[in-house]
Amino acid sequence: MTSARPAGPTAVPGEQVACEMFIAGEWTPAATGETFTASSPATGAVIGSVAQGDRTDAQRAIEAARAHPAVDGDRIAVAGSSQGGALSLAVAALRDDVIAALPEVPFLCDMRRATQLTDTEPYQEIARYLKVHRDQVETAFRTLSFVDLALLASRATAPALFSVGLLDTICPPSTVYAAYNAYGGPKQIIEYAYNDHEGGGEFHEVAKVSWLRSLLDGDATERD
Repeated sequence: MTSARPAGPTAVPGEQVACEMFIAGEWTPAATGETFTASSPATGAVIGSVAQGDRTDAQRAIEAARAHPAVDGDRIAVAGSSQGGALSLAVAALRDDVIAALPEVPFLCDMRRATQLTDTEPYQEIARYLKVHRDQVETAFRTLSFVDLALLASRATAPALFSVGLLDTICPPSTVYAAYNAYGGPKQIIEYAYNDHEGGGEFHEVAKVSWLRSLLDGDATERD
């Protein structure tokens, strides 16, 4: 239920655009009003700003979906990759009314370990901060623990399908497994042995549809 596009007229090539989220039939900024800068992967040039949605916006999207007449409000699943994977875990942990969670290569899991395993952004931002603020290590990680999905995952109860890229340098495999091992509901994980942060790509899309179909078919049988 969330997406992004230029807010306003169609973007002109070479011009920067501001993108919002599409929730409840409207283009809307993030609940916090925060944005992040988007750069071209080809040139590195800044191409615009994007609404920085968080778990509040994800829950807004669920409420919008539930209110739609074409949606069965009792059969809503949450899914996402990287930061979206983190948001799907967060929503599954905070709500008891989602039928399934499908986090792919989820971000923000076991952040302390991540800072010790990878030299890529954004975890190195934490390392750089602590390199200067040597006396703030425990304070920093205690603060981060309130949003660490490896801890929040234990609150989730919906069935879950995880994915992990075993060569992932952005969300190291052991951090994904930290969330997976802590997850409180029935769970399954698919490993992609030779993939980095892209994970399973289109192969995993097929796996998700198959897994979700089996789950929903079982739910329909139980209802009957």
